[in-house]
Amino acid sequence: MADKKEVVHAIKGFDSDMKCRGYQYEVGNTYEHDGPVVACESGFHSIEGHPLEVFCYYAPATSKFCDVIAEGEIARHSDDSKIASAKITIEAEIGLPVLVERAVKWVFDRAKWSEGTVATGDNEGAIAWGDQGAATASGRWGAATASGDQGAATASGRWGAATASGDQGAATASGRWGAATASGDQGAATASGRWGAATASGRWGAATASGDQGAATASGRWGAATASGDQGAATASGRWGAATASGRWGAATASGRWGAATASGDQGKARAKEGSAIFLVERNDDYEILNVFAGIAGRDGLKADTWYRLKDGKPVEVQS
Repeated sequence: MADKKEVVHAIKGFDSDMKCRGYQYEVGNTYEHDGPVVACESGFHSIEGHPLEVFCYYAPATSKFCDVIAEGEIARHSDDSKIASAKITIEAEIGLPVLVERAVKWVFDRAKWSEGTVATGDNEGAIAWGDQGAATASGRWGAATASGDQGAATASGRWGAATASGDQGAATASGRWGAATASGDQGAATASGRWGAATASGRWGAATASGDQGAATASGRWGAATASGDQGAATASGRWGAATASGRWGAATASGRWGAATASGDQGKARAKEGSAIFLVERNDDYEILNVFAGIAGRDGLKADTWYRLKDGKPVEVQS
């Protein structure tokens, strides 16, 4: 049953043109629905729960995401945290690193922290503060953090979150919708679950998302981001960073100076800043390699900050 006159801060996904179900939206605008509000049927839809749950409906490689305010009559979905509202305001677009950060916070805010470095119960969290410490949370919705140098944090439960903020730390979240972040120098973050997200913001960090529709972001200098799942998105914003999307329909972005973006999966696409490299692979229906291409954005007939896909051996522009 719908609730009345609620105000909910939520996240909404859109296609690359800022459309949802064919309806055009713009940042800063407010929209009102005339008629009944029913989740999955009518009204304006958004996600009020785990931030990465939005990937269930919009893959990171081909979508945009925004903070929204849902108001008025609110109807909730019984299977997940999707809601329908009578009124919605599109506040601001948010990037993948922000979604990962919020996913970690969402889990950590709900965790019941144990006194030891290992947590096995649902919603239980473990912390390792000392150098070379390791924290593990294997329960459902678990949270693990290792803030010391060379620490390792692992959250293997569903919707788990792991963060390693110390130098040379490694964070792994292998559960569904897991989020892993390693912000220390030389840190590595891995989210292998479906719709997982990994971000490595430290120097020389590496982020890997191997699940379908996963998102990997490496914002540190010389960082590497890899998304191997279908429709995954890899972004390397640091200087000399490398982004690779090997899954089908994957998207790779090299937004830092002198970076490299590689799209090696079927129907994959890549874009890069001026002076950065773009590598494209074309495949047939059996996924055999037909052609490859290498060029530099701003040269070789490639525009900077423009998506390209390889077709008949030539790079062609594609919509965002």
